[in-house]
Amino acid sequence: MPIFEFECQNCKTRFEQLVRSPEEKLCCPNCSSVALRKLISRFSFASKDSRGNITSSSFGCSGCFGGNCSDCHSR
Repeated sequence: MPIFEFECQNCKTRFEQLVRSPEEKLCCPNCSSVALRKLISRFSFASKDSRGNITSSSFGCSGCFGGNCSDCHSR
């Protein structure tokens, strides 16, 4: 069950929602509008290097993978 990020077209509220099925009816938690736009979310992860130090990486949207597109710069 993936978590998606949405933006309300009515009030511009951004929120995350666990979506159990594609048929699930979603609405804005702020204004209850059903006019929603699914956003492309950034993601990051943490791992350990060869010396055991924790390192983290952040990626841009799934379109550029590096934060170099206009979608990434508008966040």
